[in-house]
Amino acid sequence: MAKNGLDKWFKQKWVDIGSKRKDGSFAKCGRSKQKADSKRKYPKCVPLAKATRMSDSQRASAVKRKRAAGNTGPKPTNVATFTKRNKKAYGGMIGQAQRDYRGSYISGDLGGVEVSNPSLKKYYKGML
Repeated sequence: MAKNGLDKWFKQKWVDIGSKRKDGSFAKCGRSKQKADSKRKYPKCVPLAKATRMSDSQRASAVKRKRAAGNTGPKPTNVATFTKRNKKAYGGMIGQAQRDYRGSYISGDLGGVEVSNPSLKKYYKGML
């Protein structure tokens, strides 16, 4: 069987990041039909290693999105653990122009936008 297959998945300890205990640990993933467990909210499960790497706000965001998605069928609804970043929020058109510039300037200013060509900087590093 492949190294990253079902064997590896079973060896990981999956926990519910939506139910952190007072001692800082997480509850096991899933719910049982017992009375004490049936009132727990919809679980968002990840491997323990990933859960410990996540910040409190990342955990809260993932749980919030999972519970907002709901569960309309017999199978659980999958929700991405981490959200995708919005490119407009990180630099907009100017930031995109700076990243995409591949002209002849080593570094300079084009219409108020600071641009540079990293490959030319690297090539001319010893000569400048």
